[in-house]
Amino acid sequence: MILNIRPLEPGDAAALALVGQATFLETYASVLPAADIVYHCRHEHGEARYAGWLGQPGYDFWGAEIDDLGGLVGYAMLSPPDLPVATAPGDLELKRIYLLSKFQGGGVGARLMGAVCEAARARGARRLWLGVYGENASAIGFYARQGFTQAGVRKFQVGANTYDDLVLARDL
Repeated sequence: MILNIRPLEPGDAAALALVGQATFLETYASVLPAADIVYHCRHEHGEARYAGWLGQPGYDFWGAEIDDLGGLVGYAMLSPPDLPVATAPGDLELKRIYLLSKFQGGGVGARLMGAVCEAARARGARRLWLGVYGENASAIGFYARQGFTQAGVRKFQVGANTYDDLVLARDL
């Protein structure tokens, strides 16, 4: 299997939405109420949401593609920070890093993280932030292996319910 990581463009919005929805569903289908998941996928992982981000300065995406499949299997998104913690000028947020479960555990996530960190450093960022569901042990473990530590907590709305997210940070 040959894996490519590439910067994504406005024409990739539909693929981003599909991977975002599929990943959110497979991760949280047994944890969150179905109505909340459907609402969140429709609004937060809709094609229009991704198209808007792709057209905005300061918002960058990298996609993981498997040549054998010819399609996107994961992505990472870098953006200005939007977290309830004190950030410094130039800090950036890893808004999303999503990878279909079939491709997890083989280094693809680490390669996406590497692309994000390299781009953040190139922009002069000294710190990278992210938010992660506090009960997502797998994701928290991945972030810990990538050098992130807890820097706070935030409330995160999914549909009609609010959940605790950990806010993590890593020096670059």
